[in-house]
Amino acid sequence: MSDPVQMLINAGAIPASPFGPSSRYANVATARYTFQGGAAEDAVTYVLRRFIPQARDIPMSTRHAIRANDRGDLIANAYLGDVKLNWRIADANLAKDLVSFTATAGELLVIPLPPGAAGA
Repeated sequence: MSDPVQMLINAGAIPASPFGPSSRYANVATARYTFQGGAAEDAVTYVLRRFIPQARDIPMSTRHAIRANDRGDLIANAYLGDVKLNWRIADANLAKDLVSFTATAGELLVIPLPPGAAGA
């Protein structure tokens, strides 16, 4: 192997995942695609498919009734302590869009347990 970056990743000098621990992609593997006939510098790193857990497998903490002007990031901050964890609430509610899953006032959102909580 002649790719110096890959050698550093393999040695543990560079993290294998470029995503932080609160990212929805934190535990998703990456792969490299080398263009046909291309050299190593012609390769592109990409994120492999992320499988969303089944709602029944996500431990629930509580429910939240959506109010006018609610936003996923603010709800995540209030319940999970981090605005970047809005994707966990979206996953628990099988939402495909991180923006519109709070659009309907009165709808109940499932709030998952915070990361690191017993049962999470």
